[in-house]
Amino acid sequence: MGNSLPPEATGNLRFLVVEVESQVSNLGAYFKTPSASLARRVADRGGYADNLQLRIQNSCASELARGTVTESGQLALHSLAVIAAQLERISACCRDVLEQLAELECVENVYPMAFASMLGKVRRGVRDVESAVLGRDTQLALAVGRIDQKLERAYARLRNDLTVRLKKGGATDELVQAMFAAYTVKQMGTALLRASESVISANLGQAINFERFRTLQAVTDDLPGVESLRVAKVAETRSGSAIAGLADSRADGDDYLAIYKDGQRAKLKEEKQGVKSWHAIFPGLAPRILSYKKRGESASLLIEHLPGLTFDKLLLNESDTAVNDGLRQLGKTLRTVWSETRTERGVNAAFMRQLERRLPDVYKIHPEFDLGTSRICGLEVPGFRDLVQRAGRRERKLGAPFSVYIHGDFNVDNIIFDPLERRINFIDLHRSRYMDYVQDVSVFMVSNYRLQILDTPLRQRLMGASLDLYRMAARFAGKQGDSTFEWRLALGLARSFATSTRFILDKSMARRMLLRSRYLLELALGVDRGAEAEFRIPLKEIFVD
Repeated sequence: MGNSLPPEATGNLRFLVVEVESQVSNLGAYFKTPSASLARRVADRGGYADNLQLRIQNSCASELARGTVTESGQLALHSLAVIAAQLERISACCRDVLEQLAELECVENVYPMAFASMLGKVRRGVRDVESAVLGRDTQLALAVGRIDQKLERAYARLRNDLTVRLKKGGATDELVQAMFAAYTVKQMGTALLRASESVISANLGQAINFERFRTLQAVTDDLPGVESLRVAKVAETRSGSAIAGLADSRADGDDYLAIYKDGQRAKLKEEKQGVKSWHAIFPGLAPRILSYKKRGESASLLIEHLPGLTFDKLLLNESDTAVNDGLRQLGKTLRTVWSETRTERGVNAAFMRQLERRLPDVYKIHPEFDLGTSRICGLEVPGFRDLVQRAGRRERKLGAPFSVYIHGDFNVDNIIFDPLERRINFIDLHRSRYMDYVQDVSVFMVSNYRLQILDTPLRQRLMGASLDLYRMAARFAGKQGDSTFEWRLALGLARSFATSTRFILDKSMARRMLLRSRYLLELALGVDRGAEAEFRIPLKEIFVD
């Protein structure tokens, strides 16, 4: 981190560390021997820390404005700005503590040595921040971060002692003010924790918090023969999971040893179970789980890195030959999976129930979509929610005649094609289950449509990929005697078009997607009951812009 920072910024960091360390030291001395002069040394110097922080942030902003900073350099500059802000926050906390102590007649009555001990830990942490930054010392940054836990424990003990005295009828005002002061000192630990996280993030090359780093350390212990790792951000899911590629720092190139994923414990547990199920039901499609660790409500997975391209990258960047090969392999793989996992148990995907559950999220992003029944020249136009509810009532009686094992979240970025091995793999398998195969088909088709690509040839390629998968699925449905495939697909597409708008901020595109959803629902509802097998979707009209 240190080598990529402008000298002016690192110079001001040195001054800021010295200034804040001095203020913390003076505050600690005040608890031991209270005096007006010590109080003034803290209270009168707030502007110094604030000005130094501002200089550091201006230096970082100027460097970024040049437009020549690498991605890792940008993260280092951002991290330095955060560190400066956290140091200034500690300075502000020092002044806050003094204000809270001003009401006390005698500091000696509120455990001054406990306060002094806590502030001694803060002082050491402030001093070590600079060394961790300039020396790119992750272990020292971890030590700084652990001060937060030490202060948390010290605060808990001090709070308990003060509470006991309050219950015994001690000087209420003094004890309450002392409790506020203790909490403010504890907040200095939080500031040190955030500063340490910034150092670690800059050293790793991606944003990471303290707990995530500790979990990363735990799972990477399961990678044999690797002394040091290089971490590269791969993705950030909408649910908050972070995905990173782990590579041996001594190796050249971008070949990952494994993929690290962390997030909510429940979701990652589902993914682990989904991968396990795929290995039992259809081996070879899912990656191997190398490690799984849990910590409270969070968890992490270390997953086998699969070679190849995600399907969106294949469609957007590769040749027509590679795309056609990938689509053939995808169709072949799906036919095999569907045939080999087919069960005679009928199933209902309940597309409309899924859609109705997500409509509130859609309306939060696009409140203009939330329209009730209206009239145009005397003709009643039902509201979108009314259409969904009517379609839902019909859907309950028209499930799939059989079930297969599906991916469950079959977006194009969850499918990997290896052009060398001509092999398809699936990732992000937390929703896999036995279900109507129409769900995977509809999700794949709409995930192509919603890619915000304006280039006409690429747009045509994406629409072609959707139609290609549809044709394969329609042939499969015909061979299996699935007569209501198209009618259910209309509802599946309507569901995916509408729910996907919550990820689209482009009003024009979101409106096109909602109108397609509405059109499909109106077409499906326009079919006479019992005649669903005769229904055909006008796909060329739907999948064209």
